[in-house]
Amino acid sequence: MNKSIYINPTEAYCGKSLITLGLIEHLLRSTQKVGIFRPIIKSRPGEERDRDINLFLTHFNINVDYKETYGYTTDELQNLETKGKHDEILDGIIAKYKALEEKFDFVVIEGSDFEGKNSIYEFNLNLEIAKNLGSPVIMVGKADKNLPIEEQSYNIVQSVDNFINSGCQVVKVIVNLVPEEIHSDLEKELKANLPKDLLNVDFLPDDHVLSSPSIAEIVDALDARVLYGKDQLNRLAYYYTIAAMQPHNYLQRMKENSLVITPGDRGDIVMTTLQAHQSSNYPSLAGIVLSAGYELEDAYHKLLEGLQDIVPIMSVASNTFDTANKIANIRSYLKPTSHRKISLAKQHFDHHVGMTQLMEKLKVMAPSSVLTPKMFEYSLFKKAKSDKKRIVLPEGEDERILKAAEILASRGLVDLIILGNEEQIQKDITRLGLTFDSKSIQIINPLKHPKFSDYVVELYEQRKHKGVNTDMAKDLLSDATYFGTMMVHMGDADGMVSGAINTTQHTIRPALQLIKTKPGYSTVSSVFFMCLEDRVLVYGDCAVNPNPTSEQLAEIALSSAETSTAFGIDPKVAMLSYSSGSSGKGEEVEKVRAATELAKAKNPNLKLEGPIQYDAAVDKEVGQKKMPGSEVAGQASVLIFPDLNTGNNTYKAVQRETGAIAIGPVLQGLNKPVNDLSRGCTITDIVNTVVITAIQAQYEK
Repeated sequence: MNKSIYINPTEAYCGKSLITLGLIEHLLRSTQKVGIFRPIIKSRPGEERDRDINLFLTHFNINVDYKETYGYTTDELQNLETKGKHDEILDGIIAKYKALEEKFDFVVIEGSDFEGKNSIYEFNLNLEIAKNLGSPVIMVGKADKNLPIEEQSYNIVQSVDNFINSGCQVVKVIVNLVPEEIHSDLEKELKANLPKDLLNVDFLPDDHVLSSPSIAEIVDALDARVLYGKDQLNRLAYYYTIAAMQPHNYLQRMKENSLVITPGDRGDIVMTTLQAHQSSNYPSLAGIVLSAGYELEDAYHKLLEGLQDIVPIMSVASNTFDTANKIANIRSYLKPTSHRKISLAKQHFDHHVGMTQLMEKLKVMAPSSVLTPKMFEYSLFKKAKSDKKRIVLPEGEDERILKAAEILASRGLVDLIILGNEEQIQKDITRLGLTFDSKSIQIINPLKHPKFSDYVVELYEQRKHKGVNTDMAKDLLSDATYFGTMMVHMGDADGMVSGAINTTQHTIRPALQLIKTKPGYSTVSSVFFMCLEDRVLVYGDCAVNPNPTSEQLAEIALSSAETSTAFGIDPKVAMLSYSSGSSGKGEEVEKVRAATELAKAKNPNLKLEGPIQYDAAVDKEVGQKKMPGSEVAGQASVLIFPDLNTGNNTYKAVQRETGAIAIGPVLQGLNKPVNDLSRGCTITDIVNTVVITAIQAQYEK
């Protein structure tokens, strides 16, 4: 069962807090610990806490630090976006949500308020967040009797389609604030346009009690001075009316629970209104607002002070027209002290929302299979932190290495050893304005290292059968890549990352000579993690072996399956060729067919299919047509290319055409992890590769 659900309004003022309140109440009937998380909260001057979060934490007595319940304020969001740090926003939200998720059985995630000018940005950000968190989504829309039915339906349907088309699981549509007179037409229009599995729309009728502001809220919004009736500020104002005409005319316009607005010098209207309130022949009042800053005459005050149980009367400085406009724009919200409204909101939810069907749907629905690049990156970082490893970086003279090192250390992902000239590296650190934690980062000059002589002896012993003498061993170890590899071999480092300056061969050769391949393997190969928009695929081999034999292809497949398992990806291996199944013939397809049989013989339990074409491997419809009943066809997660030419071109084509993030190459088949960077690598590439190397070291251990 999923551990979260995302409440996403389609626009501002949809009454999402009512839906969240009712949902938490329902979940607590069967789930002990339910948490609340809001990715983005509105910055409101004078308010220490977000209104909705405060309501849920207080009402349900949720035991969690307030700061853990949200990602960013809108001010923080704007600041980060201005600096071009959009990825940092997503990283922060995912990290905070995942930390909260560990404390609760279920988390209800409530989306943005959409009250600002950037509602389109907020909508897209909510979509991106829901997708990255992998949470099922409830879309909450609202009705409006003043808008055409087609327009209201279009807004809701378009929002649903946008989420679905982006890979989100929309599980329910709820429409709030529905006037009775348009309910039937709106329901008919939505059912004609929504996807078939979402036709069971829930409609919550508009309710005066829930949507009307209290006198206390009106006092706050107007900054009013309460003259009388301070003990009745919980009264609700269903309507407001301006009383400036003769009493016998405006009395006919009064409605139940109206708020009367009148200039402060109209004592006659005040007294007539109060008499009407007490009369059984007229509706009850919510209160009276005296506008324009006028004071009632003393005689009226004396009269009012002698009355019992008087409705609230308040005074404001603004004129009547401006006062009425302010009141029209007041939005009521649920507060912890709004006991009547909270009780009614729960009843409203229980009566109109089909929770039984929703909960059954969530139970049978497998957790989202969508693995976004951000979620994959988060899982990598979390795994690296769980058991920190020591990684050596032999190219300390490269600025990208130093910048990446600062990020890795500041996030607590790994401990690092940087090789190079210590004085020059320290100068570079100062020049670049970096901060290095000496506990996490050690800078070493290989030639001055106390174990240099021990390493020389070990290298000589390892390579003397190849004609290497002691002097040659010293020369080799003066090279930082050889020295770093020896540190890994000797157990003084858990892994190495190189290649920002050096070639692939310069990185791999020392590893083959010293670390060597795993027992049962004779081939070092590579994979790329291809982070597509909605999933992560493993591509192998796209960097090392130009034209592998059947035996090597089988090893590459098995190594790639191991690698995917180490990184939390369920291996479903597709041995790619230009033919699927038994239909094709030719030398190349026979090589893949033989490799498939060899791999199956070595690991009969592995889900592996081949030969198979790329489209049949990744597209469900094509896969079922070409290889019906296959556990791999249409759902492959590991794709093994028949040669380097095909693999390298394919990963680059996919990367360029889809915008996928390619992490790698990740070397596999060695006893201990050594990984190669491309010479055009970015700082992010270095960070990701170091983290991957650390996780490989965890797995090997």
